[in-house]
Amino acid sequence: MGRMTNQEALDLIQNADLAELGRLATKKKRELHPQKITSFIVDRNINYTNVCWVDCKFCAFYRHAKEDDAYVLSFEEIGAKIEELIAIGGTQILFQGGVHPKLKIEWYEELVEWISTHYPSITIHGFSAIEIDYIARISKISYQEVLKRLHDKGLYSMPGAGAEILSDRVRDIIAPKKLDVAQWLDVHRQAHKIGIKTTATMMFGTVETDEEIIEHWEHIRKLQDETGGFRAFIMWSFQPSFTKLAQEIPQISKQSSNRYLRLLAVSRLYLDNFENIQSSWVTQGSYIGQLALLFGANDLGSTMMEENVVKAAGAANRMNQEEMIRLIADIGETPAKRNTNYDILELYEEVV
Repeated sequence: MGRMTNQEALDLIQNADLAELGRLATKKKRELHPQKITSFIVDRNINYTNVCWVDCKFCAFYRHAKEDDAYVLSFEEIGAKIEELIAIGGTQILFQGGVHPKLKIEWYEELVEWISTHYPSITIHGFSAIEIDYIARISKISYQEVLKRLHDKGLYSMPGAGAEILSDRVRDIIAPKKLDVAQWLDVHRQAHKIGIKTTATMMFGTVETDEEIIEHWEHIRKLQDETGGFRAFIMWSFQPSFTKLAQEIPQISKQSSNRYLRLLAVSRLYLDNFENIQSSWVTQGSYIGQLALLFGANDLGSTMMEENVVKAAGAANRMNQEEMIRLIADIGETPAKRNTNYDILELYEEVV
């Protein structure tokens, strides 16, 4: 059987029986992960600033610099958050902020070096493509130089945030100030070239068509063919509450669980060069997050000791390590704590 075509993916999205999609996605998952191990990571989201000039219409988190609740965390405040994470056995920080209009490469270098020096046990999984793009522009250097300088100071890997839908038509509507598709892909390409692994993400449920969802998958599948630098794919649904986009286009509504599981299953079949696909329990809730493990996901993602961006848009799901272990064991798989590399740190083979 050859590689799935865009037309075949479209037909599955629009016409396939949901239960059959789950069966096909699970079969594909078993080929890649025959040990029936489902992993998760203990980490913390740290948003070092909420100041952002990009004004994405789908975001309820950002603030402009002069607003009363705008902030930039001090190094000491960041350190206190990391110490709380270490105390519960955490291994990674997901480190992102708004696109601050005044912070240049030297500030980021100092911050990353400070974290990696003071907390060497913690992996820094940080900065989205839009942050790298703006640091490069305001500092008048290339993407690769930004990435290399941060990597030298301790940046280990990079999340896929800011992808939304990799269609310039969609991006022009929901985030017209954000970098375009070619730029997002190039930031990740340059990261991969210097040995920084990244993840690929997708936020669906705004103004995109089914064809544009597949266009997104095609972009990341091609880049993965080229570089092999993506560790995982993570997909979540737009959370409309308190966002400008939902006010401007009131017909946009919260996506159904059926829609999420359908797209997740087809992504597992289409993205044949991605070993890991993460469940998005943060937007879907713990039980749909669990069901996603029967629709192609092999990773339950992060315990997310702290999460601010999705919460600002009205989704406040929470899950601790013990609940993750139970949900994985309940579907007959072996829970496993992992690190950023997807190396298994601990198996939980006897769960009561």
